[in-house]
Amino acid sequence: QVQLVESGGGLVQAGGSLRLSCAASGRTSRTYVMGWFRQAPGKEREFVAAISWSGGTTDFADSVKGRFTISRDNAKNTVYLQMNSLKPEDTAVYYCAVDSLNTMLGRAQSRYDYWGQGTQVTVSS
Repeated sequence: QVQLVESGGGLVQAGGSLRLSCAASGRTSRTYVMGWFRQAPGKEREFVAAISWSGGTTDFADSVKGRFTISRDNAKNTVYLQMNSLKPEDTAVYYCAVDSLNTMLGRAQSRYDYWGQGTQVTVSS
């Protein structure tokens, strides 16, 4: 089992920045791929970013490419999502997730078997 706890969400003005953190505990040796997803009000949850175990491979949704970066510190069992140039359409609950079965990155939610409780990000215009 892997437990995930997100933090760092909040209210920010458009153009601002936030850094989300996701701390993993439990069987952290299985946190092969870590990803971030988000769900805006009235919309389905969508992929945002993912990172490989080594941190050497990353993937981003087109909507955040060039504005968001993802990184991880395996010594701290933590993954980060740095969000810059935030837009009102980035407003959502952001979820951290772990794929403990695959080493290749994936965007499908079905690949991720552990999820955090989510953290709210609100971007005002």
